[in-house]
Amino acid sequence: MSGSPVRRQVQGLDGLRGLAALYVVLFHCWLYTFPGYPDSSAPRWLDGLMFGRLAVVFFLVLSGFSLAISPARRGWRSEGFAEYLRRRAWRILPPYWAALCMSLIIAWFVVPASHSGPPTGGSVLVYGLLGQDVFTAPTPNGAFWSIAVEAELYVVFPLLLFVRRRTGAAVLVGLVTLPVVVRGLMAPGGTPVEGENWLTPHLAPVFVAGMVGAGIVAASDRVRRLPWGWFAVLAAVPVLALGVIQGSVWTLTHYFWVDLAVAPAMTMLIAAVATGRPAVLVRLLTARPLRILGEFSYSLYLIHLPIVLAVIRRVAPYFVSPGLPTFWFTLVLALPVSLFAAWLFSRLFELPFKRNRSWRSIVGETRSARSARPVVTARASGTKPSEDTSRESPAR
Repeated sequence: MSGSPVRRQVQGLDGLRGLAALYVVLFHCWLYTFPGYPDSSAPRWLDGLMFGRLAVVFFLVLSGFSLAISPARRGWRSEGFAEYLRRRAWRILPPYWAALCMSLIIAWFVVPASHSGPPTGGSVLVYGLLGQDVFTAPTPNGAFWSIAVEAELYVVFPLLLFVRRRTGAAVLVGLVTLPVVVRGLMAPGGTPVEGENWLTPHLAPVFVAGMVGAGIVAASDRVRRLPWGWFAVLAAVPVLALGVIQGSVWTLTHYFWVDLAVAPAMTMLIAAVATGRPAVLVRLLTARPLRILGEFSYSLYLIHLPIVLAVIRRVAPYFVSPGLPTFWFTLVLALPVSLFAAWLFSRLFELPFKRNRSWRSIVGETRSARSARPVVTARASGTKPSEDTSRESPAR
């Protein structure tokens, strides 16, 4: 029934976000430790860490799914366009801009973020305005490319909802995917060569796949009981097998098609979690450690890479030799530092914007927290606050 708790709140999505963000951190530890990507010099038993790109694709699928949950329950109707954009900007931009400032400082004074050198004034402008998907500038943080892609998809999300409501899921998928497939087939060799710009047309279908998958929250019980987890496995096996057979170099050069091919499996995995199956996976994803990790997964994605680079290039050379010793050193040092820094960063720059809808609300929350401190301190010390003090505290 539509009013059941399962349909009001989808459990496990934060856990999926947390695991995806953690995998991206591990991927970057691997990537910058061993040279030669995609034909990496790393031991073969670490090859499972090379698919960081697919974790970003998963983020896009999950974003489309999460944003479409509420509209799916309302007959695919969206809230007002202006209010929707305001809420999206309020949610993603303050943490992003704070992470941009941190990344610029580290890139200028500690370690450059790319082979093209430290960021320039153009970098500040391009990345500050989320234009890195269109314009080229030395990056302050190599993980930021996907934030611009998501921002562009957020802008067109209401239009995608309109098409979904008026024409149905199949037409929406066809309208978004067909031009991308045609473009790919017309490229030399049948595979477009990706640069650092104009990635959104290619990644829009994976976002739409997540949107369409969100229909599971309003589907009939018969549809919800289908074995979506097994469907996800069956859809993923051919893609993964092809990648293993062809090797890492082939997979990297064919990410254009791999991303599109793996999106259905990712969508069905999220649908399985949304329907509460398999139960053991949902219990794992809703366990406290993964719930907490999911709460600051956006912050972890935003700030981990400068920390990882600083450890690999500025700290590790003083203590360990290159290669596998540096990798272990990075895991031991950069991973916990990244997690703690992201948790702290989220408390300062992310969670206040989740809890509050305006600057006035944030200021009020801060004042309330400050006004409560004298009362708590007095009670903790065993003394009774004076009558004047107790009257004044709430007003501060």
